[in-house]
Amino acid sequence: MRSGTVYTETVIYSAPEAFTKDVPYQTAIVSLDGGTGRVTGRVTGDRVVIGDRVIEVEERAGVPYFRKVAS
Repeated sequence: MRSGTVYTETVIYSAPEAFTKDVPYQTAIVSLDGGTGRVTGRVTGDRVVIGDRVIEVEERAGVPYFRKVAS
């Protein structure tokens, strides 16, 4: 699984119809370890802030889901 650092994040309160049952939910752009780029994904578990370390815990329909790494 991939890991990295939160580059930026936001909480979605008004989602497209397909995701209204999920609101509110958090998304983040994660700078991947090793300088391999950035990826946008959903955040599960505790809310993250810029600079937090995260790890990918699953992928659903091509969307990575990240969880905060305990510090």
